[in-house]
Amino acid sequence: MGARGRLLHAVLMGAPGSGKRTLASRMVKHFPLQKFSSGNPLRDNMLRDTGFPRTLRQAEALDRVYHIHLAMNMDVPVEVIRRRLSACWIHPSSGRVYNLEFHPPRAVGVDDLTGQPLVQQEDDRPETLTKRLKAYEDQTKRVLDCYRGKGVLETISG
Repeated sequence: MGARGRLLHAVLMGAPGSGKRTLASRMVKHFPLQKFSSGNPLRDNMLRDTGFPRTLRQAEALDRVYHIHLAMNMDVPVEVIRRRLSACWIHPSSGRVYNLEFHPPRAVGVDDLTGQPLVQQEDDRPETLTKRLKAYEDQTKRVLDCYRGKGVLETISG
């Protein structure tokens, strides 16, 4: 089978707020890939975008189903993640996301379509984010070491 017909099994890894979902969405627009998140069933020719796997056990289980060819680790400074997430606000009933830096609502604190208030998710608040970042670091160190050992880990600046 030629290179065009080969399947690429890749995972995007990175701390919460590192930009995995944004990068995955852009990649599927420009390349013949399918993006899926942990809630979707596993299929061929896919790109995971949710930070899964987070534990060595999850990585090993994923590799039993799909031989991972590439693990992309998004390296983003904690200060940048904090800034990104503190600027993130959502419209709870629709899930519309606004970012005060690059996609602000027309009126501060208000959804463009409904005029209803925007909220900041609990996970994006500073005190919660600190715990999430520490948990991510603790959980994924062994996963990154595993992929590094297999020669499939590439670290990119996010």
